[in-house]
Amino acid sequence: MCTDNFQITKRDGSVEPFSIEKIRTALLKAFQSQGQSLDAEGLNRLMQRLRFCNGMNVEDIQNQVEVALMAEQHFQVAKAFMLYRKQHETDRETADKLRFLINYCNSTNPATGSKYDANANVENKNIATLIGELPKQGFIRLNRRLLCDRIKEMYGKELSDRYLYLLNHHYIYKNDETSLANYCASITMYPWLLNGTKDIGGNSTAPSNLKSFCGGFVNMVFIVSSMLSGACATPEFLMYMSHFIEMEYGQDYYMHADRVVDLSSRQRTIDKIITDCFEQIVYSINQPTGARNFQSVFWNISYYDQYYFESIFGEFRFPDGSRPYWPALSWLQKRFMKWFNHERTKAVLTFPVETMALLSKEGDVMDKEYADFTAEMYAEGHSFFTYMSDNADSLASCCRLRNEIQDNGFSYTLGAGGVSTGSKSVLTVNLNRCVQQATREGRSYVEFLTEIVDLMHKVQLAYNENLRNMLDKGMLPLFDAGYINLKRQYLTIGVNGMVEAAESLGITISDNPEYEHFVSDILGLIEKLNRQYRSKEILFNCEMIPAENVGVKHARWDREDGYFVPRDCYNSYFYVVEDEQTDIIEKFRLHGRRFIEHLTGGSALHMNLDEHLSAPQYRQLLRVAAQEGCNYFTFNIPNTLCKHCGHIDKHHLGECPVCHSTDLDYLTRIIGYLKRVSNFSLDRQKEAARRYYQKIHA
Repeated sequence: MCTDNFQITKRDGSVEPFSIEKIRTALLKAFQSQGQSLDAEGLNRLMQRLRFCNGMNVEDIQNQVEVALMAEQHFQVAKAFMLYRKQHETDRETADKLRFLINYCNSTNPATGSKYDANANVENKNIATLIGELPKQGFIRLNRRLLCDRIKEMYGKELSDRYLYLLNHHYIYKNDETSLANYCASITMYPWLLNGTKDIGGNSTAPSNLKSFCGGFVNMVFIVSSMLSGACATPEFLMYMSHFIEMEYGQDYYMHADRVVDLSSRQRTIDKIITDCFEQIVYSINQPTGARNFQSVFWNISYYDQYYFESIFGEFRFPDGSRPYWPALSWLQKRFMKWFNHERTKAVLTFPVETMALLSKEGDVMDKEYADFTAEMYAEGHSFFTYMSDNADSLASCCRLRNEIQDNGFSYTLGAGGVSTGSKSVLTVNLNRCVQQATREGRSYVEFLTEIVDLMHKVQLAYNENLRNMLDKGMLPLFDAGYINLKRQYLTIGVNGMVEAAESLGITISDNPEYEHFVSDILGLIEKLNRQYRSKEILFNCEMIPAENVGVKHARWDREDGYFVPRDCYNSYFYVVEDEQTDIIEKFRLHGRRFIEHLTGGSALHMNLDEHLSAPQYRQLLRVAAQEGCNYFTFNIPNTLCKHCGHIDKHHLGECPVCHSTDLDYLTRIIGYLKRVSNFSLDRQKEAARRYYQKIHA
């Protein structure tokens, strides 16, 4: 038995020279512990049963030792060896958790301290966040076991083993393994209008007036979000709120919003009552909650121009038979946006993530009033997303996720939730590693990726079966109650490292034919497989994921394994975020129809600017977006937060304009949502410092 030059992989992933003497010593100690002796011949027989290969891990060797002891009928010693092994495993896990606890307590912020799924939305480091972090590794193991068992059942052990290999070697990444819940959802609130929260485990009745709507809505969102690992989008929020305002103050309430209707000493106007409702809902939902590891709820809302609204909700009826009244809703949308924009000068309010939905035609927004209003809000410093489409068969939610409903199912005639959509599960391919590995093996990267992405589809189908099983067992009341439609929830193939993969091949990242063909080749093959695996019951889409956490991980893992890694955090865009040469128009083109044609799950253009533009400038950029076919975008200008006096300014400043302190923090989008840069993980803070914020001169 030759063991020269063999390498063994230790539990921490490190590699060291193989030592056969350690095995002999361990066997002799095992026999001694049971008061038994083992002669040289017996030891040799045991050793002859062991088979070694380069790179094998400690667990594989120990498994072989157990089998050898049993085969030689040393049953008592085998049992003692197993118990010893189990005790050491328990001790190691306890020591690992203790080390994590100490390191977490000593970390600069929760995102930096988190070992798994770091999240800038967790603002405070405290005992509640620590309790939420400790079980994450256990959830990962459980989720992998559940998924692998299902893969074996459906496709066999070979595919399950291949999945684990690709996962452990970072060719693919399973998002949200630290949670048992499915990913994110755009919900319909219609079941809540009928039955309150009783069908999803709550005890509140259906809202009957404006007051019960506001309180009940907060409760409903908290309950729903506790059963999701990602965002909860409520695209009907303002439409429903307007309905209850109309019930109290008449359909024309917006025409006399300054009328005093509160007969108490407060003497509140309709407008004041409405803004008090805004305050109640927004500040309540921005509070941390124990059900989400002491982070606030990922809450998304939508605004609509008139054409978009009529296309989606034109046939909608409330339970009392009435229709939504567009003039009132339009006023309420604008009022909320202006209120929320102003409120963000008082407090760091991350949620809701807002999306303005605009229909376009012939190179411009169809609803000129809303195009002008959108430009006006950007010019006033408001931070929100715009989703622009040439039809209303799609809806954007969850900070980029685009859900395309081919059958135009936004019918509300019977209260059926066409906005009930989202993503059940995200499985992401590390494009940079895959493309480079294909080159190392002398293979076409399209061929290499096709094999991997095909496997990813099978894995997602296995996940879907587990989800269906949970549904059958009554574990998913959101689906049973009708808040979410299982058939309209997507299995998402995520992509990360697109830019880096192209750079590894020497492709220039710009609007050029070579880069366009590269993007089309990769996203085209994913879309082809999405269509191949699609059925009446199951939908697939492809999303350029936000990669708040995994963008850093992919870069670190790939660098450790000797791949070309041009930056410490992989881009979540089609352009290089630190590039000073790519101008605004080119960025719109890089996120336009030629590049996103196959990206059915969406991407987000973050137009990083050093200062706000004028309303006419923003208005012209809306035309550019419509002409280039850029679906989803926002303008991102760092806001200044004074750590001395607390003043928040919507401009990027080097000094507080109130107290003149230079002890400042900045608010910017880590990816989808607005947070303090100081809440980012240390690696993400470094990425944020490298971003290029383009300077614009009027």
